[in-house]
Amino acid sequence: MRDRRVVLLWSAFAAVALVSAALVLRREDRLSDLHIYYGALLDLRAGRPLYGYVAENGGPFTYPPFAALALWPITLVPESVVQVGWLLATCAAVVVVAVPVGRVLARGRSRRHAAVAVVALALMLSAPVQSNLRFGQVSIFVVLLALLDGMEVVPPRLRGVLVGVASAIKLTPLLFVVYYLAAGRYRDAARAAATFLACAGLAAAVLPGESWTYWAGTVLETSRIGNLASLGNQSLHGMLLRLGLDAGSLPLVWAGLVAVVCAVALLRARQLATQGCPGHAAVLVGCATVAASPVSWTHHQVWPVLAAMLLIGTTGVARRAAGVALLTTMVVSLGAALSAVSMRPGVQFLLENARALGVVALCLTGFGGVAVVAARTRRSRITGRAWLRTGVAAATAVAFFAVQPLPAGADPTFKAYALDDVANPRYFFVCRSAVECASYDTGGPVTFGTRAEKTKVRVNGVVSAEVARLEYHSAPGGPPRVIPLLSPYPGPRVFSFRSATMVHGWLVAYDAGGHPIATFDDELAAAFGR
Repeated sequence: MRDRRVVLLWSAFAAVALVSAALVLRREDRLSDLHIYYGALLDLRAGRPLYGYVAENGGPFTYPPFAALALWPITLVPESVVQVGWLLATCAAVVVVAVPVGRVLARGRSRRHAAVAVVALALMLSAPVQSNLRFGQVSIFVVLLALLDGMEVVPPRLRGVLVGVASAIKLTPLLFVVYYLAAGRYRDAARAAATFLACAGLAAAVLPGESWTYWAGTVLETSRIGNLASLGNQSLHGMLLRLGLDAGSLPLVWAGLVAVVCAVALLRARQLATQGCPGHAAVLVGCATVAASPVSWTHHQVWPVLAAMLLIGTTGVARRAAGVALLTTMVVSLGAALSAVSMRPGVQFLLENARALGVVALCLTGFGGVAVVAARTRRSRITGRAWLRTGVAAATAVAFFAVQPLPAGADPTFKAYALDDVANPRYFFVCRSAVECASYDTGGPVTFGTRAEKTKVRVNGVVSAEVARLEYHSAPGGPPRVIPLLSPYPGPRVFSFRSATMVHGWLVAYDAGGHPIATFDDELAAAFGR
């Protein structure tokens, strides 16, 4: 019976992997990040600068120079062959990642194969692994190297080497060096640091120009990585950007929160290591890298999936419920899936940032305690009182967010109206005819009025002939929203849009040459009718 269950689990894994790979290969933009690696390395071979490459979708090469050396062999075969091989290697890496975690979950040798299969299947169904497959990302391989090293799977004399190599490809695993120091693994920390420096030195010897370009400035250009305020960036930094913090306070608040999260996670990881739970410790440190990094795209977030499986495999109803909740957020995009039923803006913000909040909570609220309990052989009884406590805690958390106003950057209610909407007086309330528009026009570049509703603010107005483009910025670091300029009547063009809040919002009007000619921000209270 157990053998049949294991076969069914691995069959399900194979089916999901096969379907996922097939769907990826059917996409026009398949493995777009792998295409960037491939194109950038071809440019490098042709004598063009590595960090000057820009793919058709606008994506540049963003990794340290050593990553280019590690990826160099892919340029020896056609890109189509690389794509198929990369998908196969990604699926294989998922299995290898699942092996040590499954062994931690298994309480006996007879359950080990089933536990590994369950972890592999959960990983394959999760958004992070699906994102690795879709984009052709290296993140799963970086996690694999750091996990094997942190869990002490490799021989003692080699521990630290894999973390050093992983850090030379992507910088975030450097937090494991700090963890090794905190845990008293000084030789492992020294090997990790030495390996990292050796890899960087090798890249500097082979690619001196690219190394200078990267370490002298490109490493700090986070804007090259993409829009950091987008919902895909589920790090503390991304969530703070969506909260709309001003540019002056954001770095200080972010640095303070990162220091607290990392300190608590590393201290707990050290405790876990001394209690014989290196697997839980390594996963906890990995989750801290996701929370602390300035950028944590979906494909970076493999660590929280592993943490969710460890929570589910422990004892205690609250811990298992937390594991199920965390795994659910890593499989389903709650913000998109539940947007139709999230009646309050605060709930929508909670759903859209569930992954970031879940990882931070994991780092701060005792994942280490879970590991200690998991190491014991006894099981706790699942009582009605335990379920009640769990339900009350969850309901309290949701209720708290339900009454919160929506942060400026997380704006699911935003909508700019088109020509077909002009007849709706709810959307166009100050300019509903040629006569009204002409009388409302004050002669300035932009003239508008606002209307406040329970969960949103509407803006409707006119622009002069000199305005070629109108943009609305909802939060610092967020992408500008282009507002359509409509011509339903002779005379001034009109516009209308809605936004959940304008606490940090501002309008910018541009002329035909792309130069800003008028700005209306939060400091001009009269401009927003407040």
